[in-house]
Amino acid sequence: MQTTVIRRATPDDAAAIAAIYAYYVKNTAVTFENEPPGAEEIRERIEAYSRRYPYLCITQGDTIIGFAFAHHFRERPAYDYAAEVSIYLHHDHRRGGAGTLIYSALENELKKMGVKSLYACIAVPGGDDPHLTNASPLFHEKCGYHLCGTFRSCGRKFNKWYDMIWMGKIIGDFSDDPQPLIPYPDLRERSL
Repeated sequence: MQTTVIRRATPDDAAAIAAIYAYYVKNTAVTFENEPPGAEEIRERIEAYSRRYPYLCITQGDTIIGFAFAHHFRERPAYDYAAEVSIYLHHDHRRGGAGTLIYSALENELKKMGVKSLYACIAVPGGDDPHLTNASPLFHEKCGYHLCGTFRSCGRKFNKWYDMIWMGKIIGDFSDDPQPLIPYPDLRERSL
């Protein structure tokens, strides 16, 4: 049995991450991107998001089997204590516990930064759909997220309109005088 490890993603992981993500872009409505970004675009995303937030990958042996990351929920300073989160697992490694492991690690790193609330933007099917299931909303619910809002027919892919929901989770306490958010690279405690 290969050892499962969660670690920070690096720009050198871009090709493996791009390959995992390409499956979802080409075959599902989980993401509303129509063309899979190449390794260079993913490298740029890893570098950009990692300037402030965690971008993690989960491996078995030497193989990356998934990734999860956070980024700005909104750009204005009033939203500094909120983050948007995303997760993708290699399609052959879903429903085996890897998603829960990496999402928990991501949440823990965000807590260390001082993030108080997490939000996930999730496409949902309007019934039986060959390109989309309710797996993501159910996964998020299992992880403690709740429905925040629904946007009807806001995305179009595979010649079909899709709804999108936002789900949220509170991970910190709200005080009248919160400590400034610590950018992820500045955290002193660097172990996952």
